[in-house]
Amino acid sequence: MAAGVPTILVVGDSLSAEYGLKRGTGWVSLMEQRLAKEKIAATVVNASISGDTTSGGRSRLPALLAQHHPKVVIIELGGNDALRGLPLDMTQDNLLAMTQAAQARGAKVVLAGMQVPPNYGQDYSRRFADTFASVAKTRKAALVPFLLKGVADGPDAARLFQADRIHPNEAAHPTILNTMWPTVKKQIP
Repeated sequence: MAAGVPTILVVGDSLSAEYGLKRGTGWVSLMEQRLAKEKIAATVVNASISGDTTSGGRSRLPALLAQHHPKVVIIELGGNDALRGLPLDMTQDNLLAMTQAAQARGAKVVLAGMQVPPNYGQDYSRRFADTFASVAKTRKAALVPFLLKGVADGPDAARLFQADRIHPNEAAHPTILNTMWPTVKKQIP
């Protein structure tokens, strides 16, 4: 890490860890390329782990903050909580704790919101999506309401997913970056 160059720490799950993709083609790698193209000096640390939950991220975050001293922390977790049927209040508590811990270390936080498929029911789906907005509002953190906007909610969404219909394919990641970029860029000192 170059002296004076801010670090952007991404703490996420498979959607940020390039699951099923060729290395260097996921949205986090594309963000590094965009930073270079726009001549924005920043170092990106991708600490994403496929399958991670908010509990896992919460337990890993203190060491990551101490090691990397990030100026921006992107939290892209929660989808696996929903897939595992974990209680929403637990997910919210973990996201709040992570956001607070990062802010206490002087970092700006970007929460990457997620939505669940309609088969979870309208009430659960609404409450799950609201979890991210609630944490962002409570902690005055930046929010991208839906990481997969333009990917999962488009007219031809199936062509943007891998065979498992859960993980976006390589063609979807530029759209994910375009969804994240305006909010992330505003947070970079």
